[in-house]
Amino acid sequence: MFASLEDQALINCLNQGGVVIIPTDTLYGIVARASDKQAVERIYTLRGRAPEKPCIILAAGPWQITDTHLWTDAHRAIAAKYWPGAVSLVAPTATTQEYLHRGTHTLAYRVPADSDLRALLTNTGMLVAPSANPESSPPATTLQEAQAYFGDRVDGYVDGGAFGDHEPSTLVTLVDGAVRVLREGAVRVEG
Repeated sequence: MFASLEDQALINCLNQGGVVIIPTDTLYGIVARASDKQAVERIYTLRGRAPEKPCIILAAGPWQITDTHLWTDAHRAIAAKYWPGAVSLVAPTATTQEYLHRGTHTLAYRVPADSDLRALLTNTGMLVAPSANPESSPPATTLQEAQAYFGDRVDGYVDGGAFGDHEPSTLVTLVDGAVRVLREGAVRVEG
């Protein structure tokens, strides 16, 4: 168990390839460094996640995202309006890291509202962060639910209390320059 998102042991664990369950600004997430293929693949195995589905990637800010040169003005406008916050933006990627984009050549990025989480991301780099649950189960809303799902198969936990009625991030993309909501979530986004 890590004391908080500021815990140096948590930062070290993630930077050394760990997989950890932490509170995000929306739900509990099972996280690993996006740059660590082995750790990302471990999340897919632990969650039983469909191999063709990319995960949402949390960033400390747009400055951490290397693909923004591919973004249109509409992508930038969404990021400027909703970040930091609970909107995940699917955008084109130039990465050759198939284990991240899973053949889609897009990635879903989010800059979380929680300042402690953004500080963690500054210290670890971007984190892959699907919700903390097996693929067909509801997201964990308490530390106890997350522990019941994953037990000692992850490298640690951060207790963020109960999430109650929190919703996942709203997932959006652009189609012909227009916003398309792929998943309704915590923030209402107009098309």
